[in-house]
Amino acid sequence: MLVSEMMITDVATVAENDSLNLAFQILYERGHKVLPVVKSGKLCGLLTEKLLTEVRPSKATSLSVYEINYLMSRTKVKDIMKVEVFSIAPGALIEEAAFIMYTNDIGSLPVVSEDNTLVGIVTQTDIFKALSLLMGVGKTGARIALDVNDGVGVLADITRIVTDSKINIDSVCSFNKEEGKHEVILKLDATDIGDIPEKLEQAGYRVTSVR
Repeated sequence: MLVSEMMITDVATVAENDSLNLAFQILYERGHKVLPVVKSGKLCGLLTEKLLTEVRPSKATSLSVYEINYLMSRTKVKDIMKVEVFSIAPGALIEEAAFIMYTNDIGSLPVVSEDNTLVGIVTQTDIFKALSLLMGVGKTGARIALDVNDGVGVLADITRIVTDSKINIDSVCSFNKEEGKHEVILKLDATDIGDIPEKLEQAGYRVTSVR
């Protein structure tokens, strides 16, 4: 699954010389937590809800509402935006986006073309949606989890046992649990799966759950 298949293309943006008041307004109206900053369509920075909150005077300030609004209207996006921004290409794999976001503790990634033109954004919500699709979440059918050892042809053998019972497999996921061992999760398109779990056990695979 590619980033381009999951990204949001209707992206709210701001320009370098826009005021923080405008940025706050866009964030509030669109319900976003980040705003890419663009110049001639190209990504040049990122403005986050956290950055805006940090520069906005606290409620304990002695400034009046009018003074606060004046300051926010005079302060430009370029004065506080992040210029070192992680981004990703639309042709990248969605798991690459998830890894970048996870390892750098960020909630979204601007998506840019080869010339750095902003074409979309991918968020944690999009990653969760992609994971749900890959795992077959929401589809009717049985879910079988197995513990297996590494080996050539293991997945082929497991899928053969299932397909020999004339049941289709909606999705297969494999997770590394420890050195030499994996958890394999099968999502089948039937609720009545007969003796498939028993056949898998007989083949030497440990079935850990059937739902």
